[in-house]
Amino acid sequence: MKIAIIGGTGDQGLGLALRFVKAGEDVIVGSRDIKKAETAVDLMKDILGSEDLPNLTAMTNQDAASNGDIIILTVPLQAQMVTLKSIKDNLKGEIFVDATSPLEGCLGGKPTRYVDLWEGSAAERSAEFLGDNAVVVSAFCNISASSLTTVDEDVECDCLVSGDDHEANLIVMELAEKISGVKSIECGALENARIVEKLTPLLINLNIRNKVKNAGIRISNI
Repeated sequence: MKIAIIGGTGDQGLGLALRFVKAGEDVIVGSRDIKKAETAVDLMKDILGSEDLPNLTAMTNQDAASNGDIIILTVPLQAQMVTLKSIKDNLKGEIFVDATSPLEGCLGGKPTRYVDLWEGSAAERSAEFLGDNAVVVSAFCNISASSLTTVDEDVECDCLVSGDDHEANLIVMELAEKISGVKSIECGALENARIVEKLTPLLINLNIRNKVKNAGIRISNI
C-alpha cells in the first residue's frame, strides 16, 4: 500500500511521512514543486540516518495522487482548494484523508481561533468538491507536527477519525496506529470533523500557555 502525502513538505506532512517510513510503509512525498519534494526526502533521510530508503519517493502532487493507494492532504487552509483542484482528476475513488485544520492563523489572524466554513468542516469541503473521485476521511488534524517529527519518541495522542464509510475509517485507523504511541478512535460520520477540527486551535492555545509544542488528546474508557 502506497501512502501519498499531498503537501508533504510542510511540518505535518513531513512528520507523517517520517513516521510511516519508519514503520516500513511505502511513502510518496508530494509537492507543487518536485525540487521541494526531493529536498524534503533528503531531509527525512538525514533525520532517519539512512540514505537507503527505497520506500520513500518524491513526486509532484499530481503524480503522487495518481500513484497513491491512500492520499493524505496536509496543506494549510489557504492552499486546500487550489490543491484539491490540481489533483481532482488524478483521483479514482481512493481513500482521501483530510488533515486540514481551519485556523485563522492561516489567513493572517490568531492561530488559536477556528475559521467556520460554509461546508461545516475542511473535510466536508473536500468531500463536497471531490465527489465520487474519493472517499474522504478526516484524521490526523489533532496530532501535533512537533510530536510527529520527534521520531525517537512515542506520540502521546489519540487519532480521532471521522468518515461516512466505516470500512475506509477502519483502514485509516489501522494506518494511524502504525505511528508509535497512537491509538485510533472512530468518531462517527464525517460531519463530526466539525468538532474534531476545532480541537486543533485549543491544543495550540494549550501549547502556548504551557510553553510546550506537543499537547495531545487522549480518550479514556474506550
